[in-house]
This record gives sequence, C-alpha cells and structure tokens, in this order.
Amino acid sequence: MADAHAKNHDYHLVDPSPWPFVGAVGAFILAVGAVNWFHGAAPWVLYLGLAIVLYTMFGWWRDVIREGRAGDHTPVVQLHLRYGMILFIASEVMFFVAWFWAFFDASLFTAEPIQAARAAFTGGHWPPQGIEVFDPWHIPLLNTLILLTSGTTVTWAHHALLEGDRKGLVQGLVLTVILGLIFSALQAFEYMHAAFSFGGNIYGATFFMATGFHGFHVIVGTIFLIVCLLRAMKGDFTPKAHFGFEAAAWYWHFVDVVWLFLFASIYIWGSHGAVIHAA
Repeated sequence: MADAHAKNHDYHLVDPSPWPFVGAVGAFILAVGAVNWFHGAAPWVLYLGLAIVLYTMFGWWRDVIREGRAGDHTPVVQLHLRYGMILFIASEVMFFVAWFWAFFDASLFTAEPIQAARAAFTGGHWPPQGIEVFDPWHIPLLNTLILLTSGTTVTWAHHALLEGDRKGLVQGLVLTVILGLIFSALQAFEYMHAAFSFGGNIYGATFFMATGFHGFHVIVGTIFLIVCLLRAMKGDFTPKAHFGFEAAAWYWHFVDVVWLFLFASIYIWGSHGAVIHAA
C-alpha cells in the first residue's frame, strides 16, 4: 500500500492551504476600504484589509519556507520558482513602462496642434512654466551612488553564500539594508523640500508617480532583504538551496536598474533648461 502512494516525480504538490481564500478576502476588503476612503469615509476598513493582506503574506511565505526546509523544493521546483520570479519582474517592468510612457508623452508633445489643451497646461514647453525642479547633481546623484553601491554589496553577499562564507553573507546583507534605508530617508527628505506638488500640474503628477512607486519598491526590497538577513542569521540558505535570497537579490538589482532610467530620463533629461530649485 505504501508503494502505491510513493512519490515518483520531482514536482511538489502543496498541501491544502487557506491563504488563497484569506488573501482574496483581504484584498476585497482592502479595495472596498480604499474606495470608501477616497470618498471621505474613515480608513478603518482600509486598515483591516491591509492587515489581512499582510497577515496572508506572512503566513503564506512562512509555509513556503517550511516546504523548502522539508526538502519539497526539488531542483525542478526551484527552476519553476525562478521562472515565476522572472515573470513577476517582467510584469513590474511593464508597470514602470506605464509611468515612463506618461512622463515622455507629457514632455515630448507639449505643443502639438491636436493637443491645444495640453499646450496651454504646460506653456508649450517642458518642464511647465513656473516649475522649479530638483538639482539632479545633488541628492539624486547621491542616491544613485548609494543604490549602485547596494547592488555591489548584495552581490558580495550572494558570492559569499555560494562560497559557504556565512559571515560575509550577513555582512553584505547588513550593508545592503543600511544603504536601502539611507536611500529611502534621502528621498523622503527630497520630497519634503519639493518646490512643486503632486496635484495641479502634469510635471508633479508624473514625477511623483514614477519616483514614488520606485521608492515604494525600494521599501519592499529592503523588507525582503531584512527577512533574508534574519533567516541567514538563523542558519538558513545553503550554497545549493537559497532561492529566497536569490529572488531578493534579483528584485534589488531590478530596483537599481529602474532607478538608473529614472535618474537619466526624469532627473537629468527632464530638467534640462529648467529653473533649479534652491534647497
């Protein structure tokens, strides 16, 4: 009887899980709460949905980690997990393409005859009249150097893991997390001293949507790396089984690359010829 139920394949069939249902309920409550909040209601329903979603993430990923420790993540399963992460990052790329598209559409076609309303809104040039932009060679350049350095430290941590150097893995992750926190702090400082707002002008709307969502991804990536750091300090990850850390490193490199495009297109090119705000 035992032989009849023996597992003779490399695929892992997950145990029955409540998380897809709980996550769907949480996402529904979160959406309803957000809509009601936008219409002036108290945000408590929004907070409830957010709490359920965060609890689902914690519980679901905890179960995935337990599956990996139990040996369920065979080489075939690990390969497909990598495919899943690649597709997720590809979807994130298209997400940012939308913000870049909005920025370039607004900045490159400011005076088209068929877009007279937009020409009046921007003054026929970019950035619009009255907008004082950030100096790209101040905090934005510093943040660029910080993110590039963090990409180096997370790569150091990855190579240390492959070589079985647990101390180097932890040190590299600690430095990467610190650099991520510094980046977020500097961007928050920059936002607080912006000479333009999110509403009322197309420049502020496209700027804050693109850079703000990138900042959100930096925060998510930093949390991702903090979890990997805690797991590494507990002895998780081996040179042959470390997809959780590898996924975090891929995500962090993706955040680095997106920032380079943001820095080059929005901060440098997008501010060419504009009045620089004196901080």
